[in-house]
Amino acid sequence: MNKFIDNLGDFISKYPGLLPLVGIGLIILNWILQFFPGNWLVDSNFFLHLGLVISLIGILMIRPLG
Repeated sequence: MNKFIDNLGDFISKYPGLLPLVGIGLIILNWILQFFPGNWLVDSNFFLHLGLVISLIGILMIRPLG
């Protein structure tokens, strides 16, 4: 598990803007899914909240890992 976390930290430090971009992609996916109502993912805005959390974590991790 420690090796996995070390490898993940190395990967994120190589590409510091990747997590915010993934978060923005999830937010856009949530916006697209709004056109197809009736799913619990759409009703709860799951991808919107997940995208916001991933983006904020990514932004906060840019400086310590960079």
